[in-house]
Amino acid sequence: MAPAPPTGAATNKQVLDRYMRLEIPDGKCQAMYCWVDGSGENLRSKTRTLDFTPKHTSELPIWNFDGSSTGQAEGSNSDVYLHPVAIYADPFRLGNNKLILCETYKHNKKPTETNHRHRCAELMTKASDQHPWFGMEQEYTLLDTDNHPLGWPKNGYPGPQGPYYCGVGANKVYGRDVVEAHYRACLYAGINISGENAEVMPAQWEFQVGPCEGIKMGDDLWMARYLLHRVAEDFNVVVSLDPKPIPGDWNGAGMHTNFSTKGMRDPNGITDIEKAIDKLSRHHIRHIKAYDPKEGKDNERRLTGLHETSSIHDFSAGVANRGCSIRIPRGVAEEKQGYLEDRRPSSNADPYLVSEVLVRTICLDE
Repeated sequence: MAPAPPTGAATNKQVLDRYMRLEIPDGKCQAMYCWVDGSGENLRSKTRTLDFTPKHTSELPIWNFDGSSTGQAEGSNSDVYLHPVAIYADPFRLGNNKLILCETYKHNKKPTETNHRHRCAELMTKASDQHPWFGMEQEYTLLDTDNHPLGWPKNGYPGPQGPYYCGVGANKVYGRDVVEAHYRACLYAGINISGENAEVMPAQWEFQVGPCEGIKMGDDLWMARYLLHRVAEDFNVVVSLDPKPIPGDWNGAGMHTNFSTKGMRDPNGITDIEKAIDKLSRHHIRHIKAYDPKEGKDNERRLTGLHETSSIHDFSAGVANRGCSIRIPRGVAEEKQGYLEDRRPSSNADPYLVSEVLVRTICLDE
């Protein structure tokens, strides 16, 4: 017998709305601090009341949490500190309430092991004269609370892939309500979300964030992920960022990353794009290790050379070829300027690590 759904699934959202419409005192603000936990994949959050509406992170107090409960500290010395780094409008509480993205620091003031933003920000400053732009395509899979793909038969499989990509119709698309709600929540929050679509595997979707320059790419994508999990929670749906949630003849999930420098975007920037690809070809292993939280073990299940992927063991590049490590879009090849697409990052990759290693290899020649 399948386990019973969690009791939270039975709560009445209309009753909640009655309370959410209550006015809060003038000058008060609910600030939800959000951070990446010790897994390097999951997000945590908690809320505090402020007596003002923050406009800059410098106005916000540093806070702390029990790191022994998030895999970020030992119980004997459990305080981990939250340093606010970005402010977003709160699409759940509305009004002047805010979502606060934070970096995590240990008791000795050093970044925690999964605080990859700290080093990424330093590298983005070093490369700022080249104006690195990023656009990330976040694929994900919607699941029921029993971890079965949303809309799939409980004792079997849907029809083969083909009609689901960008599909329309109740027999082709599962979970559109979650996707539409998430899109609006991102726009309201101030995230530079640029699109969404149904993906090749049924119950799999994608949203795109960017173009963003520098550290803002990682900030916006992490907050977009937080909003996705939070929106799905309201629908009693689970979000999976696993790169190969269903074994067999089904597409995996990636986080294809579009990258460019000012030189690539300028006329005849194709020369800089080709130079960048040459640099990337010499550091394939370094990038694979940075492109999923388990240093390639997660991506190994996805990058097989099948289902629109390249082999994890080989570097390749080509024009309009989705089976390559690096794809040059057809329009870029024709116009001889634009960007490249790195198709290797996994759906559960840390965007700070991905953007950092691209800048390190292409911009800083390290």
